[in-house]
Amino acid sequence: MNNLIKSVLSSHAGYGITLLRVVAGLTFAAHGAQKLFAWFGGYGLVGVGQWMESIGITPGYQMALLAGSAEFFGGLALVVGLLVRPAALALVVAMLVAVLTVHWVNGFFITENGFEYAMILGLISAVLLIEGAGKLSLDRRIVG
Repeated sequence: MNNLIKSVLSSHAGYGITLLRVVAGLTFAAHGAQKLFAWFGGYGLVGVGQWMESIGITPGYQMALLAGSAEFFGGLALVVGLLVRPAALALVVAMLVAVLTVHWVNGFFITENGFEYAMILGLISAVLLIEGAGKLSLDRRIVG
């Protein structure tokens, strides 16, 4: 197998990373579904796009599509453990953008719309980027 593919899919992480990966993946997928499909009380692409435009993230609709897709499809990838490192990288970037463009000015605490929640999700994504999918994953099954 190609060394690059093997290094992306391989992981020495144990079973514990599976719990972290699945819960974070479900959380990301739910947030992405809010943005993409207006599920779970979300505003959908049009609403999120308008909001993004209002805070200076342009073009709003395309940025909402990009953020929603990273969260929804990246979250699903985490849940099943497929292409976890590329998904985690996309999610790290999405959370970094959220922290810097939306939450930073509000301080740390989520009760004030601060950056703590996005930071924790970004940190979990960074851990998955470093550690990989772990033993219970499709990535592990592919590399053997």
